[in-house]
Amino acid sequence: MSASIAIQILPAVGTDAEVCRIVDDVIAYIQSTGLTCHVGPFETTIEGNSCDELMDIARECLHVATRSGAPKVSAYIKAVYRPEGEILTIDQKIGKYQ
Repeated sequence: MSASIAIQILPAVGTDAEVCRIVDDVIAYIQSTGLTCHVGPFETTIEGNSCDELMDIARECLHVATRSGAPKVSAYIKAVYRPEGEILTIDQKIGKYQ
């Protein structure tokens, strides 16, 4: 694995219930990619072998949120990329806390 992103989606909608519904749709999309991911209370982390693939997923998360009813969505993305070699996995980073 050479890339990982953490993405937080914040749909601009009126109620907490609507935020949760839209974020649930985004998480379902991320899980449907088949990549290793970890859902946390503020963001979802996704592991992959291609920076381009992960950026495509991040872009699609915005589209999923707007298709689910968000008139505007903000995304906060953290990324690590090492084109030659490996990066720490989710399990290496937080496995001992699970």
